[in-house]
Amino acid sequence: MSTPFPARSMPERFRGFLPVVVDVETGGFDAERHALLEIAASPIEMDAEGRVFPGPVVSTHVIPFAGAEIDPKALEITGIDVDHPLRGAINERAALDYLFAPIRQAIKRYGCQRAILVGHNAAFDLGFLNAAVRRTSHKRNPFHPFSCFDTATLAGLAFGQTVLSRAVQAAGIAWNSAEAHSAVYDTERTAELFCAIVNRWRALSSLDAAGVDHSLLVADEG
Repeated sequence: MSTPFPARSMPERFRGFLPVVVDVETGGFDAERHALLEIAASPIEMDAEGRVFPGPVVSTHVIPFAGAEIDPKALEITGIDVDHPLRGAINERAALDYLFAPIRQAIKRYGCQRAILVGHNAAFDLGFLNAAVRRTSHKRNPFHPFSCFDTATLAGLAFGQTVLSRAVQAAGIAWNSAEAHSAVYDTERTAELFCAIVNRWRALSSLDAAGVDHSLLVADEG
């Protein structure tokens, strides 16, 4: 018999997957042509009661792959100076190794089968991640190759907002526009947003399981 919802273990809650929030900053919109410049990830953690919370963020700047294109307009948005001597960028293979190691550890710790990418407009981040995996012929990618959780969709359902800054604020989370478009900052806020939505749904489901009429308890998020 399946475990009644809400589940209190990560494999039960997400069908064997470990959600990992990922954000990329890039030199454009085409994952095959444009450079991956920065990537950050935060494995989602779970407490003994089944509530989720963001795990530590791992991040790195990335050296553009050979032949990569960079749209100057993209750099205007991200503020990345590709030639800055203190950027500390590493090549794509090293970046993936660095990112994947703690994710595989978290997968093992929670008894999950593999990771599933969580992102705001997640197909974009997954596309650039998969492109880097293909270019480097990486054989130990912990992520599902096409499934993902999109917080733009989830936030549209939960709060009526699909833009990250507006969704985050609708969830009661602080937003600093000056720090946006950094892979680390956007990963942190997206992780908080994802956890807020999952935990809210869990709380409502707990009331349902208890037979409580909670229709008047759900605040209008505007």
